[in-house]
This record gives sequence, C-alpha cells and structure tokens, in this order.
Amino acid sequence: MTISPNRIEIVGNYLAIQWQNGSEAFIDAKTLRTHSPSAENKGETDIFGNLSKHTLPLPKKEIRVSTFEKVGNYAVRLHFSDGHSTGIYDWKLLDKLSQNPDSQN
Repeated sequence: MTISPNRIEIVGNYLAIQWQNGSEAFIDAKTLRTHSPSAENKGETDIFGNLSKHTLPLPKKEIRVSTFEKVGNYAVRLHFSDGHSTGIYDWKLLDKLSQNPDSQN
C-alpha cells in the first residue's frame, strides 16, 4: 500500500514531498514532465484497442512546475511552464519516480 503525503510544495525546480512516514522526496520538473501519465504522453486506446500515441516533445528551455492541485485523496495534477497540465500523478507514481527517476510510468 502506498502512503499519502503530509505536505507537497514546489521548491525551486523540484516537487518536494513529505510522506506520512516522515521520509521526504524531491523530484525534478524534467523527470515529472517526461513521465507524465497523460494520454497525450502515454497514448490511449480507441474502441478497437488500437494505441494512439502522440508523445509531446519536451521544450528545449528549462521546464518548471508552475503550480499543482490535489485530485481527491490519491493524486495531484501538475501544471508545467510549457502549458502541459493533463497528467494526474498518483501517490504510487510519485513514490516510484522519487526512488527511480529513470523508471517508466
């Protein structure tokens, strides 16, 4: 079972998370943007089961997390400096990215 965060903040170019067990995680904006769980990034299947994937290119300039909003008690929606804001990052994904930034979502 994935634990929930006590606190989430944007600190510089990182999303800082304090988990309920007292541990802390810092995930850089580029990692978060690269592993966005949005349909735009991961793709989505149509009614016939065909995967449509239109990977959004990362901007050449530095990417930042501009703001975030909680989604229920299970996730956050991140808003990036390039305008991307359709990915919903659940606690399990954030925990995974904090431990292994090169992991796939």
